[in-house]
Amino acid sequence: MLSTRPTDSQPATHDRVYRALRSRIMHGEIAPGQALTLRGIGKEFGVSMTPAREAVRRLSAEGALFLSSSGRVSTPELTNDRIEELAALRALLEVELASRALPRAHIALIDRLQSINMNVAEMVTKRDAVGYIRANLEFHRTLYLRAQAPAMLAIAETVWLQLGPTMRALYGRLRRTEPPHYHKLIIAALKAGDEPGLRLAVRSDVTQGLRLLVS
Repeated sequence: MLSTRPTDSQPATHDRVYRALRSRIMHGEIAPGQALTLRGIGKEFGVSMTPAREAVRRLSAEGALFLSSSGRVSTPELTNDRIEELAALRALLEVELASRALPRAHIALIDRLQSINMNVAEMVTKRDAVGYIRANLEFHRTLYLRAQAPAMLAIAETVWLQLGPTMRALYGRLRRTEPPHYHKLIIAALKAGDEPGLRLAVRSDVTQGLRLLVS
């Protein structure tokens, strides 16, 4: 009788490794330029080299990992030009997503955003950089889901993924003592149905911090 137990070469296993690494990179758990090895990934997740290699291949294609000609795998160290480019992409994509979400911004959404922002504040108090990045992205994702523009949101999430390690570095530079001021302005604009105010608040929120990293 043939066994139906999944092996670690099957798609489900590779996808588990991919999603776990993707989450870590997006939320700043891995520093810019940090090296990874297929052997180390395989050991950590209890899988063979095949799913580890496939996860790395996918993340490299998304710009989350850099694969050198020698086979060295690392998170990218972003140049000033690259940070500027990704900040500009955030401004274009996220302002549009917020604008599309505005007509569907019911009171339950606004309440949810206020609740998430309280979590952001808690992470600031705890000086938890990874928790802060995770909660901050949850704030934005929750709003943008109301835009009902899945292709646009997927591109925005790829930008977040490429910026993840850099956002960790940015958090250290900012030395936050309170949640982002612009989150309050975003919520206020949603309550008022103020599209110009919402677009300005989102653009400022997603670009001003990144500008500090460009020397």
